Amino acid sequence: PLSARPQPKMAGTGRVWRVGALLLPPAWRLRAPGRAFGTAAGRGGSSSSGGGGRLMLGAAFALGGSAGLCLAARQRLREHSAAELPAGSLQLTLYQYKTCPFCSKVRAFLDYHGLPYEIVEVNPIMRKEIKFSSYRKVPILLANAGSPLQLNDSSVIISAIKTYLISRRNSLEEIVSFYPPIKTVTEKGKEVLEYENKYWLMLDEKETKRVYPVKEVRVEEMKWRKWADDWLVHLISPNVYRTPKEALASFDYIVREGKFGTLEGLFAKYVGAVAMFFVSKRLKKRHQLRDDVREDLYEAVNEWVKAVGKNRLFMGGNQPNLADLAVYGVLRVMEGLEAFDDMMVHTNIQPWYQRMEEVIQK
Repeated sequence: PLSARPQPKMAGTGRVWRVGALLLPPAWRLRAPGRAFGTAAGRGGSSSSGGGGRLMLGAAFALGGSAGLCLAARQRLREHSAAELPAGSLQLTLYQYKTCPFCSKVRAFLDYHGLPYEIVEVNPIMRKEIKFSSYRKVPILLANAGSPLQLNDSSVIISAIKTYLISRRNSLEEIVSFYPPIKTVTEKGKEVLEYENKYWLMLDEKETKRVYPVKEVRVEEMKWRKWADDWLVHLISPNVYRTPKEALASFDYIVREGKFGTLEGLFAKYVGAVAMFFVSKRLKKRHQLRDDVREDLYEAVNEWVKAVGKNRLFMGGNQPNLADLAVYGVLRVMEGLEAFDDMMVHTNIQPWYQRMEEVIQK
């Protein structure tokens, strides 16, 4: 594989939710075309630094983000030690922006597998909630299966935890070591961390055959997980900030659902909306999107539906696989926005999307 690429309560400085196998009611209900689909389940991103610019960009990237939004390094957690847990138990805390598509992917995975976890909502401006970490982006997952670990990068988090659930031969710490960070340099000369193994489950031959009966099943899952990260995510910002009206609606949601102070929220909503309207135009050019970015969104979504096919409920068959959960996690960050409504009306995604929501709730 080395060659393959409920009720809120206050805890500390961040809002904390206990989330378990019994989930909240569905985040949206299908309605007549043109009507809102309700409150979204998640969005988020990274932030910049420096006074008002940090405030604006902290909110701006909260919905969609950019190419390197959640690249991360895995590090041993020393600052957050925890008591020894009974053998086989798994204690999880997710540090997130609710509106981050990468965080949404992780939540979809944890919810589907019925794993209890706590959420700490991070202020996208000051990020005091993650001051313990040298890595300053989200998602961050603190996992304790007998010893505390910090996991970063949504795809690494999902692959490592999934491997741990399937195979108890190795400790979680050993499994995480199979995803070493590799330094790479972007076209602009910026050094980032990547993981060549992040779409692999580290299983032995017997376990692999049980999870992936034929090789093509594994190849397909990895291909579409990567597609969700490398392409689908980049369609979010240009679509939710497509017009001034849509940009303002997006920031209204970000401020309501995120963790902002009153003045921060007002500044982020109005200044951020204007800024991201123009930023979305640059993103459109960077990713070579069409003048009407909706067409790219529709095409991508229908491409996914075609890949799932008419004879399967999900790409994973009768149950979602990791590709299903990744695509669902990314798309649901648009819930309640005009782009989401348009996608439901003008593509064939609705039946699959509704099945995904229903099976995760179950």
